[in-house]
Amino acid sequence: MRIGILGGTFNPPHLGHLICAQEAHLQLSLDRVLLIPAGRPPHKPDDPDEPGAEHRLAMCRLAVGDDPRFEVSDVELLREGPSYTVDTLSQLHALMPDSELFLIVGGDVAAGLPEWRDPEGVLALSTLAVAERRGTTHSVIDRALAPLRGGERAEFFQMPRIGISSTEIRSRVREHRPITYLVPDTVASYIDEHHLYGGRTE
Repeated sequence: MRIGILGGTFNPPHLGHLICAQEAHLQLSLDRVLLIPAGRPPHKPDDPDEPGAEHRLAMCRLAVGDDPRFEVSDVELLREGPSYTVDTLSQLHALMPDSELFLIVGGDVAAGLPEWRDPEGVLALSTLAVAERRGTTHSVIDRALAPLRGGERAEFFQMPRIGISSTEIRSRVREHRPITYLVPDTVASYIDEHHLYGGRTE
């Protein structure tokens, strides 16, 4: 099976995440896309807006709903220590040895891959699936990946420009502004019900 891996803090998950997963699934002929909420991202400081891993996991599951193309995995939340991608891919490869893994990232993230822990290990365990959008050109990404063994296997897919960010959504909630049409209705209701991000979505 061809399995897409879309990781992130998902704090909260929004329609941009789902559109990215959808386009990767369609354009790369994936069988399924796993959304994997990060446990403790090594590159991010402690976030005062962190509601807890359980809430982020629950919101991801609500966002995906019963869409058969998508699934949510708690593999990083169950593992202690920082959430390094190479460790996650190694664990998934052990769980699904017959599957081909595609790591879904944005162009800016792909260009920064050489700075990751064991980038060639990441590329040995997965094919990089890069969402093309404005900001980071194809040539910049190619140059960044060129020195890495496996970087030449990267595949690209088109991603519509979606100007939505989790940071903006949290800010809107704090300011009591609506987040309708930015997140699935189930996620907005969950944020309200659990009083996340210090405000209300309506």
